[in-house]
Amino acid sequence: MIYIVVLSIVVATLCGVTAYKTLSVKTRADFFVAGRKLPWTVLVFTLLSSWIGAGSLLGGGENAYRNGFVALWQPAGGWFGLVIIVLIAGRARRFAQFTVPDLLEARYNSTARVLSTIAIVISYTVITSYQFKGGGDILHLIFPDLDRTMGMYVIAAFVIVFTASAGMASIAYLDLVIGGLVTSVIVVAVPILLSRAGGWEGVARTLPPSHFTVFGDVGPAAALGTLLPTMLLLVGNQGMYQKFFSAKSERDAKLAVWGWMIGTFVVEILLIMVAVVGSALFKTEQPREIIPLTARQGLPELLGAILLGGIFAKVISTANNYLFSPATNLIHDVYERFINRNATERQSLIVSRVLVVGLGVFALLQASQFDSVLRASLYAYTIYGAAVTPVVLAVFFWKRTTTGAAVVSILLGTVVTIAWNVAQNTIGFAKDVDAVYPALAASVASLVIVSLASAPPDPSKWKPFFE
Repeated sequence: MIYIVVLSIVVATLCGVTAYKTLSVKTRADFFVAGRKLPWTVLVFTLLSSWIGAGSLLGGGENAYRNGFVALWQPAGGWFGLVIIVLIAGRARRFAQFTVPDLLEARYNSTARVLSTIAIVISYTVITSYQFKGGGDILHLIFPDLDRTMGMYVIAAFVIVFTASAGMASIAYLDLVIGGLVTSVIVVAVPILLSRAGGWEGVARTLPPSHFTVFGDVGPAAALGTLLPTMLLLVGNQGMYQKFFSAKSERDAKLAVWGWMIGTFVVEILLIMVAVVGSALFKTEQPREIIPLTARQGLPELLGAILLGGIFAKVISTANNYLFSPATNLIHDVYERFINRNATERQSLIVSRVLVVGLGVFALLQASQFDSVLRASLYAYTIYGAAVTPVVLAVFFWKRTTTGAAVVSILLGTVVTIAWNVAQNTIGFAKDVDAVYPALAASVASLVIVSLASAPPDPSKWKPFFE
């Protein structure tokens, strides 16, 4: 009963904030970037909540259940990425646009804008799809009579309506509550679970020794194969830049990154610890469910209910963020740029909401195409990380990058990732080689080679990003 009460409170809070913030949405700036009014305290938690979703809670949990602390390589990619983000957060806010393709068109051309939009839509709808799947799993744990597929449909419907209503403002302020709640509960949960498992000695007796080594049974290549896509996604993350564009000032954007870095480091480690200790306590045929399962069966009822409710809310939050971002791309980078240049604020808002619904349905269709959240997350991260991140970093760090090189880099990063995964899944080609290696190599090599083989860009192209 306590689980139903807590979940009801979570849903009621989500609905209440959404309804309140919907009334304040008057312009596209309100919808897309919260009127550029978010303070750093809110930004920290919306960045944290949007980053730590089903990829960490379910994909990371699945990895930890199978491989132990080797799973830390996956969030470590985010930690390395945040070191880079510290250097560019303020400059990104100074640019003060709406999307990553805005950056790419200003630095390169409209072709780079369109190709990056395609890559973002593909990768972000995949990420949204496994949030739906993860939310369905959690509902099944709370309501055993509700099967996972029906739960997935319920979550998808809720997320689509929620995201289409109030945009960035509702997402950011809900993340503030969700992030604070989960962080607090997870800190308390770890020592309780450890005590139940007989301390680290009890955990070590139950699990294979490889679960406590640097590379475990997977080896260095596979471990780095989880680090690289995560790092590349974070560094070029469209949702992250959109939140920087939503900041009140450059100072707020910079402070938010430092808070985000600390929060991500602490929460990700604690989540992996919960999954590892949980794997010593419980066995399941659905490894991706080990963290919510541990919350349900391994903690005192009230604390477990709060943590499970927080996990549920985090999955909802991440789904909102990754559904909202490609809708922003399509309205701002395609509709207003190429289809209706004279669109009114009202027209843009209506089309934005229609696009959210369409993309949500597309993500739901994709959710039925995979079983492993870990594999789906790495595939989505690689598409974005190989296609978009190299050219985004070049905006801020390499004046010599040319427009032609950027276009080729985006195209190759996308095509190689998709083709490599199709070949692996259909004919078993290079099963042991993660797509991130050939895709990133093709993307970066083409960016460097084509740039050096071309005439240098006009200084007016790069000066706004270095001054």
